[in-house]
Amino acid sequence: MESVSIVLILLLAVVASGVVSRILPVSIPTPLVQILFGAAIGLSMSYRVELDPELFLLLFLPPLLFLDGWRIPKDELLKDLSTVVELALGLVLLTVIGMGLFIHWMIPAMPLAVAFALAAVVSPTDPIAVSAIAARVPIPKRMMHILEGESLLNDASGLVCLRFAIAAVLTGTFSATTAATSFVWVAGAGLVVGIVVTLVATYIKAWVSRHFGEEPGSQILVSLLIPFGSYLLAEHLHASGILAAVSAGVTMTFAERSRQALATTRMRRNSVWDTIQFALNGIIFVLLGEQLPVILSGAKATVLLTGHHGPAWLGLYVLAIVAGLALLRFGWVWVSFRLTLFRRRDENTMTRKSPNWRLVAAMSLAGVRGAITLAGVLTIPLTLNDGSPFPARDLAIFLAAGVIIVSLVLASVALPILLNGLSMPPEPSRQAEEDAARIAAAEAAICAVERAQHDLAERDGNADFFAAAGTRVMDLYRERIESRSGSAKATAEARLQDQLERKFRLAGIKAERASVVERVRERQVGSVTAQKLIRELDLLETRYRV
Repeated sequence: MESVSIVLILLLAVVASGVVSRILPVSIPTPLVQILFGAAIGLSMSYRVELDPELFLLLFLPPLLFLDGWRIPKDELLKDLSTVVELALGLVLLTVIGMGLFIHWMIPAMPLAVAFALAAVVSPTDPIAVSAIAARVPIPKRMMHILEGESLLNDASGLVCLRFAIAAVLTGTFSATTAATSFVWVAGAGLVVGIVVTLVATYIKAWVSRHFGEEPGSQILVSLLIPFGSYLLAEHLHASGILAAVSAGVTMTFAERSRQALATTRMRRNSVWDTIQFALNGIIFVLLGEQLPVILSGAKATVLLTGHHGPAWLGLYVLAIVAGLALLRFGWVWVSFRLTLFRRRDENTMTRKSPNWRLVAAMSLAGVRGAITLAGVLTIPLTLNDGSPFPARDLAIFLAAGVIIVSLVLASVALPILLNGLSMPPEPSRQAEEDAARIAAAEAAICAVERAQHDLAERDGNADFFAAAGTRVMDLYRERIESRSGSAKATAEARLQDQLERKFRLAGIKAERASVVERVRERQVGSVTAQKLIRELDLLETRYRV
């Protein structure tokens, strides 16, 4: 019962933090509010959350990384793939080596391998935290896509580096040749496992649905099991479960295109995954705050080993690590952007200019650490192979938590300033692409309606009756084709009419829903009928609010 109570309290804290962050007069990122709620829970409760590192890793990382891989825009990722790879792989390796050596030099009491482990967990970035920060000052779409792609890949690369660093601590040995060979197997096998598990699972459920019908609940459950299955199978093969979850999510996008589920299933599944993402990310930050009092008490004793006294040194360590991460990232982003401009110098003479320093600074500060960093550092084992305590574990966890908090605060203050009024290259318009897709879809719909109308007339007779019904439907599609095939002025007017129609439709739906609710209150409509009508109105409202 105690475990159940803790889980319920954490979930309640996640809900309350979301409400508080919206009603506060100043813009404070939701993760910071969740950390404060967690700290309040940790100080007020008599019992603590005992975190099993392996269980924590299994419960939180596979679904989050799977969802990131599933939902990331693939076209945008490929467009800036070189920049993403430079940030996600090159910067991670530089951070692990550079910051690992720097942390060990700054804190001699922390063994070098542990310092590399800490550097590995603070290397991944968290776009969810950045989105929360930039809620009132939106980040340009292309910058956000680069950050999303970077976080998707550097989550995996950073956690794989963490795995090797922990192995070095546990065994006391490290071989670069062995590590390189092992990395190829760990990464390659992990990617293959994720792809295979996803393709097999989606093929089987598509075959079952095609032959025996589709049940939305089971379809959703399969999507929830895929990341865990990929992770566990990869770990069983001594490969990277993290990369397996990422590749499973990316593969899910392409698998779903060829094996479409019912519309009801997709809508329900999206809602379920949105809830899971919100809950898991929130719980991670609440747990960070809940663990801070215990972590701080353990870190103080470790600091004494360095010859320093007082908690102020902990703050200095955190600030030094954040400053080192920011400088490394600023330098790497500057070089990466210069390389990108050099590669594209022949496309446009204007691209020979140096990158705007505000843009580079914004990209650097947008590398906020968040849920993945905390999840990774909490997976550091409690003991060594001989049963002795893992060296400097509490200090590493505290420093990682401090980096998360300071980077969140720094980005929440500086990002709006840097992004305010920053001129960005214009985003390519997607309107022509959207219009062409709508026209093609409408033409296909007209052909389908004509075939259905002809088949029904041949089977049941009364062709005029079916022709009248089909004409009403086809007129809607013909109107869409005409409105998007004319001149630029006519197309603009059609879009304005669409906006007005959407506004009037929403007003009508709102009135319909109010009328249904009123009749339910007066007991003129039963609950079953009311649920059916409300669901239809909700689906319509979802369509017109897109």
